Amino acid sequence: MISVVIPTWNGAHHLPVCLQALRRQTTPPCEVLLIDNASTDDTAALVARDFPEVTHIRLPSNQLFAGACNVGLRAARGDAIALLNNDTEADPRWIERVQATLDAHPEAGFVASKLRLFDAREKLHSAGDFYSVRGVPGNRGVWQIDAGQFDQPHVFGACGAASVYRRTMLDKVGLLDETFQFSCEDVDLSWRAQLAGYRCAFASDAIVYHKVSATGGGTLNSYYDGRNFLWLLFKDVPGEVWRAHAGRILREQLSITWSALKAWRGKAARNRLKGQLAGWLGAPRMLARRRAVQRTRVIDGPAVLALLSP
Repeated sequence: MISVVIPTWNGAHHLPVCLQALRRQTTPPCEVLLIDNASTDDTAALVARDFPEVTHIRLPSNQLFAGACNVGLRAARGDAIALLNNDTEADPRWIERVQATLDAHPEAGFVASKLRLFDAREKLHSAGDFYSVRGVPGNRGVWQIDAGQFDQPHVFGACGAASVYRRTMLDKVGLLDETFQFSCEDVDLSWRAQLAGYRCAFASDAIVYHKVSATGGGTLNSYYDGRNFLWLLFKDVPGEVWRAHAGRILREQLSITWSALKAWRGKAARNRLKGQLAGWLGAPRMLARRRAVQRTRVIDGPAVLALLSP
């Protein structure tokens, strides 16, 4: 059984497409939980009127993406739990194919869906996440026309816009780290899962269409990327990666800083610099959490290095 958890904040204009797509699933979810970050639009009225089958959990304050997702992950009853952005439209066979992937890959603790662009449906947004030798994460195949060139059984991680997690894995490695807020919280969970021995299967035929950054992102996301890229390095990235690729990692951070300095008049560039500063200031907190993450590790050095992309 798969539960679907949808975090939302003032996203009533997105919800009809998202929720109607779940109604059309060939394998229905066992439940749909809408976690509402204190919306002030007509979300509540819309759901009560048009989608009575949806469990609407209204939070007293905005707990941002990671906080809302964790509320849903705790409340869900399914053996597996899907996180789905509110600005998406799932193909009718999405859940069916995710379940088939879980059944075919018992070694996988989580599953990455194939995300395509909502308004350019032949193009990819994410064929699963990667983590590079330069110490930065990314979406595989982003903006490329999908010709199946990225279809493979396993990937590093699942983009949080349409990711599915076995409950047994979450019980072992924990939920999303809410201090990440809404950038890289999925990558942090992917690192923790991989280190604990859980693989990420790629359901290449489980397709979800995504209005990228329709409900978040923009210049503000530059701050969180700047901060959280560093926090991943401090908290999750094992020593073998640092020893093998420290030069690449440091050069990448310097390149990000230099690019932002050159464009400092722009808000996004200034936010990136602020985020990097916050990342360094938060290093002691992340290094303290690092010990707990590394204690759960069961894979060896070569397996760690094999997780990285060029």
